[in-house]
Amino acid sequence: MPTVTWDHVHLRSPDPEATAAWLQDVLGGEIVRGPGRIDVKLGGANVFIAPVNAGDGVNTPPVTPYQGLDHFGLTVKDIDAVAAEIKAKGVEFTKEPTTIRPGVRICFIRGPQGISIELLERDKKYA
Repeated sequence: MPTVTWDHVHLRSPDPEATAAWLQDVLGGEIVRGPGRIDVKLGGANVFIAPVNAGDGVNTPPVTPYQGLDHFGLTVKDIDAVAAEIKAKGVEFTKEPTTIRPGVRICFIRGPQGISIELLERDKKYA
């Protein structure tokens, strides 16, 4: 069995700068610039953001939920405080913070290009 570790998440955006700024401003990501590219370090993962240009054959974003990659999840501390902070920034919530089982609270937000992002808080005493 191979041993794997996460390397990156790859996003495509018609405005990579705006997508990177959103990930920085809303979720606290760190923008990393390289020659001809912009990436974001987010929660220990690398998020690569590739430009989308007219006529390059990239499809429009699907409407969630859909088959395939549905969303990515990020762990936070004090989900209610985080939700209030990002709601004040105008972030769209597709699911408000809620307890899905003892010790686990989640919410879903809509990111750039309709990306669905889950924020979750786990209480270690229920792990």
